Amino acid sequence: VQLMESGGGLVQAGGSLRLSCAASGRTFTVKDMGWYRQAPGKQREFVAVSDRGGGWISYADSVKGRFTISSVSPTNTVWMQMNSLEPEDTAVYYCHAGTFGGGKEYWGEGTLVTVSS
Repeated sequence: VQLMESGGGLVQAGGSLRLSCAASGRTFTVKDMGWYRQAPGKQREFVAVSDRGGGWISYADSVKGRFTISSVSPTNTVWMQMNSLEPEDTAVYYCHAGTFGGGKEYWGEGTLVTVSS
């Protein structure tokens, strides 16, 4: 499975960005898709995840009420709307895909989000 992210960029505090991730390849193995982020000098952390059909969606406490993740679409795409962005949201955002059975996971190459104060 290959993951391709898009939508990162530079935005002022209080602004919005929308990230998208498209999966290709053996997508029938994908159970859920979501986002992690890694800020400079920090460990990669969970942001949000959604399964097919949107029956299960979860957010990190730090983004609840500000970020919205879609369900995984039939075309194997997921997007995340990020509102009220803060400088602390500055990070490389990585798309992640989990598989049925949990045997494998996949990562995108990352897209940079920079929030200026």
